[in-house]
Amino acid sequence: MSPLQHFFEMGGYAGYVWPAYAVFFAVLIADNAAPRLRRRRILRELRGRLARQAARAHRTPSSSVAP
Repeated sequence: MSPLQHFFEMGGYAGYVWPAYAVFFAVLIADNAAPRLRRRRILRELRGRLARQAARAHRTPSSSVAP
């Protein structure tokens, strides 16, 4: 048995070790992607809110004008 094959078999515990590594890296990727996705969503919501406020301000006459 080659040393590399022995390493990948993990002394008979490969069925436990490799899935643990896979879960670890999946969580690491999700933990890295979540803030980016959240930031993108928040910015999109803020842009929409600002656009609605600008449209509302453009539509309604200002209340500071005296008759």
